[in-house]
Amino acid sequence: TVWYGSCTKADRVRLQSVVKTAQKIIGCPLPSMMDIYSSRCLSRAANIIKDSSHPGFNMFRLLPSGKRYRCINTKTHRLKNSFFPKAITTLNSHMHR
Repeated sequence: TVWYGSCTKADRVRLQSVVKTAQKIIGCPLPSMMDIYSSRCLSRAANIIKDSSHPGFNMFRLLPSGKRYRCINTKTHRLKNSFFPKAITTLNSHMHR
């Protein structure tokens, strides 16, 4: 599900329809693909932040306030939709809760 952030909207709709079909078959609710993506993205980012020897550790830098992470400036949609910018955005949105 890490690739989910960079797939097209049509692909997301198709994947979500598979989840809905599975819900009907098994008869109980399942989490949406976006919920699964967000939770896995958060857990992966948390593991990277904990491990200072990880190659991506320096991508997660706190702002001077210490409340949010510094967003990565991106010029292309391909980079914007990759893991690190999406993980930082997800972390920042979950820090306010």
